[in-house]
Amino acid sequence: MKKVFGFLFLFLLIGLPGFAANYRIEVLQVGRVPFFDLALNALKAEMAKAGLVEGQNVTFKRTIIDADAEAGTWEKVKLLLKIKSASAKIAEAKPDLAITIGTAATKYGKDKIIAAGVPVVFTYVAMPMLVGCKSNTQSGPGFTGSTLYIDPKDVLEITKLAFPKLKTMGMIHSDDDAAMAYAKDAKAKAAQMGITIITKQVNMSSKLTPAGEELIAKGVEAFYTPIDVYFGLRNNEPAREEWALQMKHKIPGISALLGDSKTGAGSVLYIAADFRVVGGLAGKQVVKILKEGAKPETLPVLRQENLVIHIDLNALRLLGIQLPNQILQIAKPLE
Repeated sequence: MKKVFGFLFLFLLIGLPGFAANYRIEVLQVGRVPFFDLALNALKAEMAKAGLVEGQNVTFKRTIIDADAEAGTWEKVKLLLKIKSASAKIAEAKPDLAITIGTAATKYGKDKIIAAGVPVVFTYVAMPMLVGCKSNTQSGPGFTGSTLYIDPKDVLEITKLAFPKLKTMGMIHSDDDAAMAYAKDAKAKAAQMGITIITKQVNMSSKLTPAGEELIAKGVEAFYTPIDVYFGLRNNEPAREEWALQMKHKIPGISALLGDSKTGAGSVLYIAADFRVVGGLAGKQVVKILKEGAKPETLPVLRQENLVIHIDLNALRLLGIQLPNQILQIAKPLE
């Protein structure tokens, strides 16, 4: 009889909602970038849809490592050491899962965590191969996630529809690994489409304006803003500088980073991933791992499949640009 009661108690213990598993999740990010918050909030919302609710059966511990856009070489070394130290602490804590936000946190933080047997899900990573994935769609041992990656070819094809006579574009990017890789990718694909992209690399601490004036002197007809943490870490100051250049020289900007009507991203046309969608996709990965027992390496890297095109109507008016109807019909006004 005691055994029967024991089994009944165990059944009730497992079955009652109040006694459901409480998952511990650690979050690691480098830099206080507002877009990171959008991604994480969307991730949590997606988890909640599957019954994994913060404060009920999920606890989050978030570690934010401050990153200085003005950092010199020694500061960058210290930043790397901080990431390694933070990831070691997460590994020691042995949570049920770890989330890394951004390229730096993922690239330099994931290995210690994975080695401790903790699955890792990343989000807000622009180029998955740079963080150790087999490809932009195939994950790696012990980790998977969601990517911001939008194929430059897709961006350029829509740009050609909007500006059929466009031949030369300027792209200013930082020395961030992902930004440099994206710029290289964009240049190669643009050349195949008869467009020349002239790039200019700047340091994270550099102003954008001098580089922009240099590119304009070389004859660029538009700016192409790449996926680059340079904009987020500097509180979107480079975007505002790029916008001022567009107004001064009356040339348009096309962005692979989605802004809004208040902060903007220095562009008239946005062909970019939505940070909230990307964060939600990472949430789906978390659910599959925690609730379905999936191994991270068996899950493909997710990315936003449907391009969302936004236009800044006010910017178009100020620049005196009239876009073709086929673009106006599919584009959404910037909110």
